[in-house]
Amino acid sequence: QVQLVESGGGMVQPGGTLRLSCAASGLRLGNYAIGWFRQPSGKKREGVASIGNRDGKIWYADSVKRRFTISRDNAKNSVYLQMDSLTPEDTAVYYCAAGAGGITSRAESYPYWGQGTQVTVSS
Repeated sequence: QVQLVESGGGMVQPGGTLRLSCAASGLRLGNYAIGWFRQPSGKKREGVASIGNRDGKIWYADSVKRRFTISRDNAKNSVYLQMDSLTPEDTAVYYCAAGAGGITSRAESYPYWGQGTQVTVSS
């Protein structure tokens, strides 16, 4: 049974930092492209970052470039999203997803999803 579990969410003040983790069981993340997505309350889900499985390619949404960093540790079967300089606009439920294709922001390209972790940025 494939399972992705996000952790590391919480509440932080503007300008703060969080590191999200995505741990997998039932599949080897190193064989998959991984995407991080977020969905603010009442809004559409959007792609945040994606990392390829073997080609080292990385994509970021314009809204998070130079603030967020995606990385993977295949030995730990985990993927991370380092989030710096957080703003209230980053408040959302964050999801990790795994797909067999290349990096993409298209949610439909990822068949495997975690349950999400809440990130709240507020003073």
